[in-house]
Amino acid sequence: MGPAHKGAQHRGTAGEPEVMASALEGIGKEGKKESSKKRSGSPVEGLLQPVKLSRAELYKEPTNEELNRLRETESLFHSSLLRLQVEELLKEVRLSEKKKERIDAFLQKVNQRIMRVPSTPETELTNQAWLRDGVRVPLHQVPYTVKGCFRFLPPAQVTVVGSYLLGTCIRPDINVDVALTMPREILQDKDGLNQRYFRKRALYLAHLAHHLSQDPLFGSVRFSYTNGCHLKPSLLLRPHGKDERLVTVRLHPCPPPDFFRPCRLLPSKNNVRTAWYQGQSPSGDGSPEPPTPHYNTWVLQDTALESHAQLLSTVLGSASGLKDGVALLKVWLRQRELDKGLGGFSGFLVSMLVAFLVSTHKIHTTMSGYQVLRSTLQFLASTDLTVNGISLCFSSDPSLPALADFHQAFPVVFLDSSGRLNLCADVTASTCHQVQHEARLSMVLLDSKADDGFQLLLMTPKPMVRAFDHILHLHPLSRLQAACHRLKLWPELQDHGGDYVSAALGPLTTLLEQGLGSRLHLLAHSRPPVSEWDISQDPPKHRDSGVLTLGLLLRPEGLTSVLELGPEADQPEAADFRQFWGSRSELRRFQDGAIREAVVWEAASMAQKRLIPHQVVTHLLTLHADIPDTCVHYTGGLLDALIQSLKEASNTKGRMVVSQGGELVMVPNVEAILEDFAILGEGLVQAVEARSERWTV
Repeated sequence: MGPAHKGAQHRGTAGEPEVMASALEGIGKEGKKESSKKRSGSPVEGLLQPVKLSRAELYKEPTNEELNRLRETESLFHSSLLRLQVEELLKEVRLSEKKKERIDAFLQKVNQRIMRVPSTPETELTNQAWLRDGVRVPLHQVPYTVKGCFRFLPPAQVTVVGSYLLGTCIRPDINVDVALTMPREILQDKDGLNQRYFRKRALYLAHLAHHLSQDPLFGSVRFSYTNGCHLKPSLLLRPHGKDERLVTVRLHPCPPPDFFRPCRLLPSKNNVRTAWYQGQSPSGDGSPEPPTPHYNTWVLQDTALESHAQLLSTVLGSASGLKDGVALLKVWLRQRELDKGLGGFSGFLVSMLVAFLVSTHKIHTTMSGYQVLRSTLQFLASTDLTVNGISLCFSSDPSLPALADFHQAFPVVFLDSSGRLNLCADVTASTCHQVQHEARLSMVLLDSKADDGFQLLLMTPKPMVRAFDHILHLHPLSRLQAACHRLKLWPELQDHGGDYVSAALGPLTTLLEQGLGSRLHLLAHSRPPVSEWDISQDPPKHRDSGVLTLGLLLRPEGLTSVLELGPEADQPEAADFRQFWGSRSELRRFQDGAIREAVVWEAASMAQKRLIPHQVVTHLLTLHADIPDTCVHYTGGLLDALIQSLKEASNTKGRMVVSQGGELVMVPNVEAILEDFAILGEGLVQAVEARSERWTV
């Protein structure tokens, strides 16, 4: 900043602090003379000036600390600029000490308020007349009839868990997770059956919400779903007044760590009886109950909240490099929208992954944040967790289930230190493959040593509309309920507690991947997180979560082929081919004399051939999932209309006729061509954003 111009010394310029006004106050005539001299060329007091160093200071030998920093920059970073960029990013996302002090003070008050909530007498779970007006149970109680009793008692323990305690939370949204250990007196031996535990958990939160909402300490008391799981609501508390956006405290009721028997919560066990869920009398035919691996996992997650926090605290400890690496990985996930909604690759998962890499000596505690980021991305890029699961448990106990048992129940496997809980139980295979794909692209970017690598890696948002060739939205979501009936997903519905979106998501993506075949490189999905709601409202239904978005990343080779070639007519696979493609399949004789099943798509032009995936998707969803094409809003081929208009424009103004020596010569009109490309780019961006935002809720 140079000296201020005349008149600006008293009022300051726009966007600059008024340092001159304070510098001139109380100055007499001598001060005025001195200030006039300073304006004539001498430095102005209060402004930053270049540091003047002597010759000895300029050419003195670097210190050991400076040499170590130079070596570290040379070996760990591509350039000094990259190091500075990473350090500045970490400064921006870290929580300041002043805000930590204010948050800690608020947490102490929250603890006091929770412990003062009065108890209630014991009643049946179905008798909820004791609930005060203005508070609704944050859970869909379907079916309503369930055995068991409930009473409210203050929590036996209030524990801060999660990233805030570890120092790995990142701005701008600061969330503090607090585990409320429910007393044993309000739990019963068979609470793991038929959603009894989840009903008690929801009633516990409803009673807390009524009393805390009347406290002037809180400016906002609302409900939300924990990681999108509709069976596990949480209570959100925000301060009153100017600190309302400072922090959000999320209350998670949980059982005592050793209350449930782990052997009853293995992925092969059933804890939701078919007769209770379907409202029928027991069949009595001796047929085994279907396993409920996701239901069991959600119960186990609550029992392991404190043990996971202790594990991460032990591993991360005082290793600032590991914490910086976790923060960078969270930014990386957030920019790609991979951590949102049920089944997202959350910040907790990536923290546990870093702990796994430390335990297997792939990451050392002395590494810098950039090294941790790079090593973790390298592991994600080279490891397919859908095929080769990993585990934090190194015990040789023969009673523990094997990784193969978890692979039979879940598409993605990552076990915690107990060997019984799959941390990636809600992560779909499509999400895992998308994370692996993005990690590979990021490693190529890091290895290329591009100047804008940092900007592309950590600073540029990459939503689905920018990452995939074709986008399709399924709306309304209620159609997925019919898809569950058509696909006969009764065990999945029972396991997910009636969440037909989660139950149908895996089979639908598998169906489309099989149909698109060699045309498809990657299929991913995006579920918008369910927004929080007021404590006086009913919880949102499954269809209220907006739209289900699928992204298709296509292969150029084979994309425009109009023929799906099936097996020969006399092969046993021919029946499966006909069943999969339905009326589209037909027998055809080819030039080599073979008679095969085949599917031929209608496409007269190259533009229509590039949209064959649209025909495949709508046909398969209608045939197998009872989802009509009116519910599939497809975004693809928007460039074709722009290309056509560009050709027509180029025919008229793309060339100019000039005369050279009496001859007419056709030369390119560069300005017209550049104008056409500008129109092409603007039109493409507007068209894609308009079609995508139209179905975004």
